[in-house]
Formats: sequence, C-alpha cells, structure tokens
Amino acid sequence: MHIVSVNTARATPRLINDREVLTGIGKQPRRGPVAVSRMGLEGDEQADLSVHGGPSKAVYAYPLAHYPFWRTVRAQARLDAWDAPLLPPGAMGENLTLEGLTEREMWIGDRLVFEHGAVLAVSEPRFPCFKFNAVMGFAKAAKLMVESGYCGAYLGVIEAGTLQAGESFTVQPGPRDVNVVDLFRSRTAGKRF
Repeated sequence: MHIVSVNTARATPRLINDREVLTGIGKQPRRGPVAVSRMGLEGDEQADLSVHGGPSKAVYAYPLAHYPFWRTVRAQARLDAWDAPLLPPGAMGENLTLEGLTEREMWIGDRLVFEHGAVLAVSEPRFPCFKFNAVMGFAKAAKLMVESGYCGAYLGVIEAGTLQAGESFTVQPGPRDVNVVDLFRSRTAGKRF
C-alpha cells in the first residue's frame, strides 16, 4: 500500500449552477514531502468547514482503484472519449490518492501508519455534494457515488509529519466495528442525491 499522489488546493471561487461559490475541490498533485498537522496538509484549504476539514476530517483519502469507474461514467455521459486518459490524481477532491486500500477494507478507527512517521486515523466516509457534481461534469455524479459506495474516507491526524507520493504505509487495525462503506450506506439510505 502506498500514496500515489498528495494533492492540495487553495479555496477559490467557481461558477456552479449559475452562482459563484468558494471551493477547495480542485486539488493538484504536489512534489516532495508535504507537512501534515492536526488541521490538514500544508497549503490546503477547505471552503465549507461544516462538512470538510477540522480535526476529524483533516485529510481526505480516495482509492486510485475507482478512477477507471469514473472514466467510464464520464465517457457514457459523453464528457470524455472512451480512450481518454484517467482523470489526474486529486480530481475527486482528495488529498491522498491511495493504491492498495479501498473503503471496503477501511474501518472506523483504523490507523494508517506512514513510513516517514505520520499516523492518520480513519474517521468517516466522505459525503458528496453539488460541488462534486460540478467537478465531475454531470448532475448524477453524487448519486453514482452513493450507489457505488466509492466515497473515500476522511482521516484525522494522530501524529503529525510529512507525506509524499510513493510513500508506503501499513494499516493498524482499530476496533473493526464498522467499515467505511457500511457507515456510508447507513447514512445515505433514503436520502436524495
């Protein structure tokens, strides 16, 4: 298991549904080590702190394994050609693009222990919003995230340090009471997206 990309963005205004909103969803890959502390990655901002950021949602991780699904969905929506390259890391709004670990294998309370000393704890799934629809380019993106369970996970910072692309990590199991997908499904059941 390793980090494919560390991604950050400053919150900037963006026109969504004919109104200007502040968003930090447009994450871009960073080179070299990036400091991570209790409130998140150095150089990263969240626009709506009621749903993103803070100690328990300091870092958002998303599995690289789901990127082909989103490429196919975008091709079906005629937003990309079938042979278009995968979206770049950070396109889902994630801070960490991970390989080797999906939401189904993440349990609330698990700790991701990175080789350069940072320790992050799985705290909850990410819930999609209208900004996700806008960045994906079609109105049903949030609904597809709910149906697929490809939500990614928020992580709290247990031990500060640095993170960088290529860095390996291990999972230190937590209590294993509920995994990210099951919690996501229970909290989205019956809601409209």
